[in-house]
Amino acid sequence: MKVRIPLFLFTILFSAQLHAQLKITVAQDGSGQYRTVQAALDAVKPGLEKPVTIHIKKGVYKEVITVDARKNFIRLVGDGADKTILTFDNHAGTKLPNGDTLNTWTCASVFIYGNDFRAEKIGFQNTAGFTAGQAVAVRVEGNRASFFACSMTGNQDVLFLSGSGVKHYFRDCYIEGTTDFIFGAATAVFRDCGIHSKKNSHVTAASTNSIIPYGFVFFNCELTADSTINKVSLGRPWSPTASVTYINCSLGKHIIPEGWNNWKNPANEATARYSEFNSSGPGASPATRVPWSHQLTETEAGKITVAAVLGPWDPEKKD
Repeated sequence: MKVRIPLFLFTILFSAQLHAQLKITVAQDGSGQYRTVQAALDAVKPGLEKPVTIHIKKGVYKEVITVDARKNFIRLVGDGADKTILTFDNHAGTKLPNGDTLNTWTCASVFIYGNDFRAEKIGFQNTAGFTAGQAVAVRVEGNRASFFACSMTGNQDVLFLSGSGVKHYFRDCYIEGTTDFIFGAATAVFRDCGIHSKKNSHVTAASTNSIIPYGFVFFNCELTADSTINKVSLGRPWSPTASVTYINCSLGKHIIPEGWNNWKNPANEATARYSEFNSSGPGASPATRVPWSHQLTETEAGKITVAAVLGPWDPEKKD
């Protein structure tokens, strides 16, 4: 005999099933639905228009992770940036079994192609080593990615914000590296973040397109370094029209008096868009900055707000 399910009951069951699908737990001890992060991401159906929360329990997950471009609204939530660690040790020049050689764009531990991605309380790492060269911890290509209380650590080229014209947001994050460890073409706001240098080199290598008004904008961030480091620039231009701004940031003594670097190309001085406002600390030295950088006036700085940089997108808005 065929049993008919009342419509209201069917609706309840369907809603419960959908709700269950939107919350996934990853745990290495088997207490979740999946043991690896990638397995959980693979289980998410493409095309969903509601957030999917993946809780990643504490542990070190050594795997290359990819958030597919067809999977938007992914939420990765850890148990703390020092407890939930996503890591791998790829680097440029690595030979793969299929004969391919990894480069800057393909050597990341975590690739984020989907839009409206959010990560909270997760540590992202690349452990390829100090002498490995380019070794990306996180590459973000999708639009409107946000990170809260996360860490991104490695050495050269740690955080690759590779999408031109897309926008990202970092709040209360810690970013550590050696050379050009925050780089790329995207527009990104860094708010109340710690930026730590481990080598006499450069913090940023922006490649902002000339038609994009803002590249990397740091609000109320603290720039620190290992005790032996004493010659670090705020940035050098990966593309001639690179845009980087520091507002109300604390700069350690490792920041060079001239502030910026032209990447051995004087022509970049006519086009790079580098500015500061109200820098503090021993590395703040407006009088000695390169003449082709700009010290913002209070009026100019007042116009550079999170909303002005990111537009109508509000990353602080809860789902």
